[in-house]
Amino acid sequence: MTAYPRILTAGDSGLVVEFGAEIDPAVNRSVYGFTAAFEEVAVTGVTELVPTYRSVLIHFDPLQLPPQRLQTEVDSVLAQLGDAIAGTVRSAPLYRIPVAYGGEDGPDLERVAEHAGMDADRLIEIHSGGAYQVYMLGFLPGFPYLGGMDQSIACPRLETPRVKVPAGSVGIAESQTGVYPADSPGGWNLIGKTPVPLFDPAKDPPAAIEPGSFVQFVPTGPDEIGTIRAEISAGGYTIPVAEHST
Repeated sequence: MTAYPRILTAGDSGLVVEFGAEIDPAVNRSVYGFTAAFEEVAVTGVTELVPTYRSVLIHFDPLQLPPQRLQTEVDSVLAQLGDAIAGTVRSAPLYRIPVAYGGEDGPDLERVAEHAGMDADRLIEIHSGGAYQVYMLGFLPGFPYLGGMDQSIACPRLETPRVKVPAGSVGIAESQTGVYPADSPGGWNLIGKTPVPLFDPAKDPPAAIEPGSFVQFVPTGPDEIGTIRAEISAGGYTIPVAEHST
């Protein structure tokens, strides 16, 4: 049986710290607990930390930082954190994302509701009723992989992916939900759309949602969506953020 955490090499300039073998909230808390602690150490030669569902990839410059020394730094942080990482209660941002559900913005809503054995209003209520953990960003820049969706609304991916999914589309695939930050091909079931841009390379940081944070979708009517679009165009819109304890 594999013992975690474990450390693996990734070429000559990468080190992977694994905290488990499954997608699990406690494992993901360990990932971000370690990431935050290691960032505070500020090891010279580390160029980037990439947290994922269950591991952290550490990019480093081997000319500045020998692999053996990096592993010593990793071992030191792990020893300090011990078994407390996963069980630590922490506060994380909760982003409230406005969504127009159904119609042209959510062409698969009715079909997903039928698959779940409920009407569309009930599906919207369930989908917007929870706080989703941002396990990681990937696939597209700024695409949040969200965990914690109610299994009653899970739905298989499309058999034939769409050639183009509009930016802002909110989708469901299997037991996950997420938001497309840019126009892209995709096979997720589209149930709604947000006007809020989730990725802008001109901003710092470019991604509007942080990995390790939480997202809640807010059903929003057409008039308010129009107002939000106008505020975004004028540069005056900010995603509402609250604190969420985990």
